[in-house]
Amino acid sequence: MEGHVTDDVVTELREEITALDRELVAALNRRLEVVRRLHDHKLATGIPLRDPGREDSMLRLLAQENAGPLSEEGLASFYRGVLDLTRRELHGS
Repeated sequence: MEGHVTDDVVTELREEITALDRELVAALNRRLEVVRRLHDHKLATGIPLRDPGREDSMLRLLAQENAGPLSEEGLASFYRGVLDLTRRELHGS
């Protein structure tokens, strides 16, 4: 049957990828919960919601700590995607 792989190595690596994907989703959900708390605190205290300087400094920090194989461009794309997703999730748009 084409497309159906029974190779043990493939099966093992796919299981590892699935476990990592679950960790990514769990981490993203935890991040969203913390960002929601920060958002609510900022609203309550009148602090501006967006801080582009913070976003840029975080991306620089992550780039410095990134040991690869993720490229700097890939990291920037991923991080900006997380920020965009976070805004959509928080604001429902």
